[in-house]
Amino acid sequence: MLVLVQIGAVEAQTPMHPLANPKAVVQSGQARFTVLTPRLIRMEWTAALPFIDNATLTIINRNLPVPRFTSKTENGELVIKTDELELRYKTASGKFTEENLSVTSLDNKHTFSWSPGKKQKGNLKGTYRTLDNFDGDYHIWDKKKMELEDGLLATDGWTLIDDSQKLLFDSAPWPWVTERPAKDYQDFYFFGYGKQYKKALYDFTQIAGKVPLPPRYAFGYWWSRYWSYSENEVRDVVNNFEEHNIPLDVFVIDMDWHETDSLRAKYDVFDQTKHWTGWTWNKRLFPNPAGALSWIKSQNLKVTLNLHPASGIAPFEEPYKRMAQELNFDTTSKANIPYEGSNKKYMQALFGKVLHPMEKMGVSFWWLDWQQWPNDKKIKSLNNTWWLNYVFFTDMERNTSVRPLLYHRWGGLGNHRYQLGFSGDAVISWKSLAFQPYFTSSASNVLYGYWSHDIGGHQFGPGSDQKLDPELYVRWMQYGALSPIFRSHSSKNSHLNKEVWNFSGEYYDALKTAIELRYELAPYIYTMARKTYDTGISLCRPLYYDYPEVDAAYNNPSEYMFGDDMLIAPIVAPMDNGQSKVEVWLPEGNNWFEWQTGTLLKGGQTVKRTFALDEYPIYVKAGAVIPSYPKTKNLTKQPDTYVIDVFPGADGAASVYEDAGNSKNYATEYATTKVVSKHLQGRKQQVTIMPRKGTYEGMPIARSYVVRLVGAEMPATITVNGKKMNYAVEPASGFWNYNGKTLSVEISLPKTSCATQQEIIVQYNQTNNFDVNTGLVRKFRQLSKTVTALKFRDADIILPEVVGRCEETNRSLSYYPGQFYKTLGYFQTNFSSLPQAVKKATNQANADWFNEQINKLDK
Repeated sequence: MLVLVQIGAVEAQTPMHPLANPKAVVQSGQARFTVLTPRLIRMEWTAALPFIDNATLTIINRNLPVPRFTSKTENGELVIKTDELELRYKTASGKFTEENLSVTSLDNKHTFSWSPGKKQKGNLKGTYRTLDNFDGDYHIWDKKKMELEDGLLATDGWTLIDDSQKLLFDSAPWPWVTERPAKDYQDFYFFGYGKQYKKALYDFTQIAGKVPLPPRYAFGYWWSRYWSYSENEVRDVVNNFEEHNIPLDVFVIDMDWHETDSLRAKYDVFDQTKHWTGWTWNKRLFPNPAGALSWIKSQNLKVTLNLHPASGIAPFEEPYKRMAQELNFDTTSKANIPYEGSNKKYMQALFGKVLHPMEKMGVSFWWLDWQQWPNDKKIKSLNNTWWLNYVFFTDMERNTSVRPLLYHRWGGLGNHRYQLGFSGDAVISWKSLAFQPYFTSSASNVLYGYWSHDIGGHQFGPGSDQKLDPELYVRWMQYGALSPIFRSHSSKNSHLNKEVWNFSGEYYDALKTAIELRYELAPYIYTMARKTYDTGISLCRPLYYDYPEVDAAYNNPSEYMFGDDMLIAPIVAPMDNGQSKVEVWLPEGNNWFEWQTGTLLKGGQTVKRTFALDEYPIYVKAGAVIPSYPKTKNLTKQPDTYVIDVFPGADGAASVYEDAGNSKNYATEYATTKVVSKHLQGRKQQVTIMPRKGTYEGMPIARSYVVRLVGAEMPATITVNGKKMNYAVEPASGFWNYNGKTLSVEISLPKTSCATQQEIIVQYNQTNNFDVNTGLVRKFRQLSKTVTALKFRDADIILPEVVGRCEETNRSLSYYPGQFYKTLGYFQTNFSSLPQAVKKATNQANADWFNEQINKLDK
């Protein structure tokens, strides 16, 4: 059941409150223990007082509600008990060791014990900085497999974060990095959670900060290509999206937006590293940068530019003089102003004199990359990637009126506070596609749930024929539509033309459909993103979060939950004879609706399924209520109409989230609408749209809804708020219709105040019934395709009546609602006889071919 959970969130960004409530603290000499949650205890020992209360780069908040616990000293041991843990420490025994400190579980179901030095055996892993040059999980040049970093969760039931060496934040209004005092110090955070994985992640958000909610537009489609685009080309690409009616929200301009080779050669400073850095617009490509950005904005698009800041500011750069003046830098030698990430004055000048003016010009956010030395040159343990994430994100948070957004690489634990990850230059291969679902979902174990991949892959590997396989690209795009951030990208290669309009036929259709599906699911995705902010549970996460006691949840790493109500089993191998074969584990506890085939499957089993190119293994929980959009081209604004998809097989409910889309005040300014579906006695179904709760700036007063009962029989009657609604063949406001193509009831509610409750009662035929969720949707689709193809095999064919009637079943259902059961009965009775009818009308060869086509996906 899709339910938005709100757990005491009051601020969009968790502020730094590093000083714990004194009531949570127990001190024993040079040891100090802070009880943070029933499952989380901070443990400190210092050779020399005082203790350290600064925020660290990872841990920023310790002032939490004090959980219930007891503390006493007995037989020379300090004993602290929460509802879930027992800690024992031998008083006055010095530094923490396996001899003097232990923590045990009080949960009889999931017992464990820990002491310092104990090694985990079952860490469920986290993520990795980059997919650069990886073919799947194998590095093509280093000839090594990827070793993911450890994550926050383990089957051991406990995790220890050793924060002893982490750098500190100072107490400035814009907190800045500072080094730890040089003393012997232990600073441990012990999480003891058993199989309560979701609670462990929530506990981590309480001390390490929430995962910020990205702006709504970030969940649309991003177009990106490493290409020296000119403004004319940018306009052409955007216009092509418009002409092909393909949705788009973000246009990414890679590093050729700025000057590189020609000016660097002039000043004799060119090398491969410095080639990446640039701060001056390339006027040969963009003669009027402000005009170009203004035009992109007029198309309701956001734009991001690629930055590689490592080389500092060269003397030929347009902002060089401004930066030098701000920093009192001696320009007589025309030397580069060097990059100094830990220098607050340098970074403030970089933002104030270089980046903020471009943001005012129209740059929506920055695509930041760091490919050079790993750590800061002055503070040796400061990770440059981590620190850049912090500085750029918090600068936007402090200095813009819109929601912060950053797009960079993983820098380490705590980087979840800075949201979007750029996974880098993966090799174009089926292996890479097969690895990404696991890579993405496992990252949720460190709360880094917003990976953005180069969909379709970045570069060809050694020995490649330099051709983009259209089937591979389709399957990657279908996965991308069901991943956290949906962004196509590729290397600067003339063979990598991933624009949808460069494909034809079934590939074009499948690519466009994947993008449209992303936009259809946008309100569901956004609701789940809000839940990530509230709970720490990512949009794409492993199955063991929901099924921690079941071995199969750990043994099917490619499958993942997409929000609360969808399970995805990605297609990651090429088709065999026009079929993609997938083995899917469907967890027990509910049944699962295979959305794109119209098949309701029982939970608690592993099934073997086949799919055509235009189908994908999306499994929706029986009874789920999924909010969606009608066709829309952009997420800048919410559509006037919401679609509520109610899936078959059980009762269900959802709390649909909405806010202003790009406001920084989303923590408190938002609204939710609860929708409940119930099956009543006498073959009735009740769907209730509750009055909306909450408020935000610009919130629409009224809205229209289309309630879509997916996989439903033809109703006998429908009433809305006690008044009978009439049937119409085509969708129309104030009427209901039946979509025979998807076997769905569509109830179009007129625009009504969102403060009004709306109740729909659907009465089904009490005499007849027909199970429509046995794959009929697929059969209708496959039969229609096959009949069309048959005409191209034999253009003079006179189509037999039985073939024509069966092929038009979906249309007949819509046209003749009173003959619903008769129409489906005719189809069911005659479907198997269609090849014989084709044989009589043409020949045996066509009949054999026809039989193979209509049945091949069900074999």
